[in-house]
Amino acid sequence: MAQAPSAPPMPPAMGGSHRGSHHGSHHGAHHAAPAKPRKDAGVAKALSTNNVGLIKAWEDSEKAKVENKANKKLSNVGTWERSKQACIEAQQRKYEEKLEKKKALYFEKMQNKIAELHKEAEEKRMMVEVAKNEERQKVEEMAEKYRAAGHTPKNKMLPCFHS
Repeated sequence: MAQAPSAPPMPPAMGGSHRGSHHGSHHGAHHAAPAKPRKDAGVAKALSTNNVGLIKAWEDSEKAKVENKANKKLSNVGTWERSKQACIEAQQRKYEEKLEKKKALYFEKMQNKIAELHKEAEEKRMMVEVAKNEERQKVEEMAEKYRAAGHTPKNKMLPCFHS
C-alpha cells in the first residue's frame, strides 16, 4: 500500500521532529521506540490537533517568507526602474539643453541675416537716393542751359512744347 507523501521538514522550533510517524526519515536522538497503537482516542485527537496547529504555523511562516522575498524583489525592481528613469530623464535634459543651444545659435544666425538684409536694403535705398539726386542735379543743370540758350528741350513725350 502506498504511503501519503510526507510534509516538508519543519524547523525544530516549530516541532520539526516527526514523533510517532515513520515516513522514511530517522532523526536519531529525538526518536523513541516504535510507536504503539494508542488506545486513547482523545490523546490521538489532541496530538492530531497539535500537529495541525504546528503545520499551520509552519505554513504561515513559509508564506510570510515568500511574501517578504517577493516584496524585496518588487522593491528592487522599483529601485531599478527609478534609477533607469532618472538616467533617461538626465539624457533627455541634456538633449533638450543641446537643442536649446542649437536653437539659440540658429536664432542668432537668422537675426544676423535679417540685420545684414536691413543693412543691404538701406545701402540700396541710399544708392537710389544718390542716383535720384544726381539725375535731379543733371535735370536742373540742363534746365539752366536751356534757359540760358533760350531753347526748349527736345522731348518725345512732350511734343506740344516743340516750336
